[in-house]
Amino acid sequence: MRRVRWPSAVASCAVVALAVMVAGVPQAQDTRVPPSGALRPGVGAHDPRRPVADRSAAPWRALGRVQTELGRRCTGALIGPRLVLTAAHCLMNRSRTGMVQPGSVHFLLGYHLGTWAAHAQVSAYTVGPGFTPNPQRPGPAGADWAVLTLERAVAPAGYALALLADPPAPRTPLMLGGYQQDRPEVLLADTECRALGVERRSATGHAMLVHDCAGTRGTSGAPVLARGPDGQWGVAGIAVAVASDIALGHAVPAAAIGPLLPRSP
Repeated sequence: MRRVRWPSAVASCAVVALAVMVAGVPQAQDTRVPPSGALRPGVGAHDPRRPVADRSAAPWRALGRVQTELGRRCTGALIGPRLVLTAAHCLMNRSRTGMVQPGSVHFLLGYHLGTWAAHAQVSAYTVGPGFTPNPQRPGPAGADWAVLTLERAVAPAGYALALLADPPAPRTPLMLGGYQQDRPEVLLADTECRALGVERRSATGHAMLVHDCAGTRGTSGAPVLARGPDGQWGVAGIAVAVASDIALGHAVPAAAIGPLLPRSP
C-alpha cells in the first residue's frame, strides 16, 4: 500500500486555483441532452440514469466530485469525516506517467451546478497495493482504488458510508451514481440495477464485482451501493471500468479494500 504525502505549502493558493478552475461553472446549464458526439460507454442504448432528486438524503449525501488542478474529474464517497474513497486512476497526472501531488486534489461534497456543500483539499492519499500508473495500461484493475485523507472534516460522521464485508450475491439490487462525462454538473444515478457476480482475474488474483449498472466516464471512483445486513446502504465496490456499448461495469469489491484502509485520522 503506497501512501503519498505532500506539504501544503500555500493553502490559500490552492483555494484560489480551485476558484479559477470552476470559474464560470455556476452559469453552466444542465440541458438534459448529452453534447453532440459525447462518449457514453457503460450506458447502452437505453439510458436508465436520472438526476438524484434529494442529494441531502442518504446515501447520496456522502458523494462528491473529486477533481485535480490538472482537470481530471471523478466521483468519490465519504467513508469517514476526513476519508474519501475513489479510483486510483483518477489521481494520475495528465501525461499518465505518474501520480498527482495530494495538495492538487480537491473534494467537493454534494457538487451541483457549480455549487457544493463543503470543500476540502487532500493532504495525503493511499492507493491500492501494486497499482501502477502505466500510460498504456494502468492498474491492475483490482488495485485501482484510493483513499484520500482530507485536510479537514467536511461532514458529520453519520454521513459516511460503511464498507460491506461481503460481496453482494448475484441479482442483489444495487445503485450507482456519479458525476458523468455527458452531464458532469449533476449527480446522475441508476437506481434499479443488480449484481451479476464476482469474477476473479487469473493473472493477478484480484476479485472484481460485475454489475449491470449504467454509468459512463466520470463515474470512476463512485460507490456501487448495496444494502448491508442492517438494511442501510453501504459500499459494495468502487466503480473502475465499464463495457464499450452496454450497461456493464466492474468494481473493486469493498471487501477487498476494507482490511487495507489507512487508520482514520
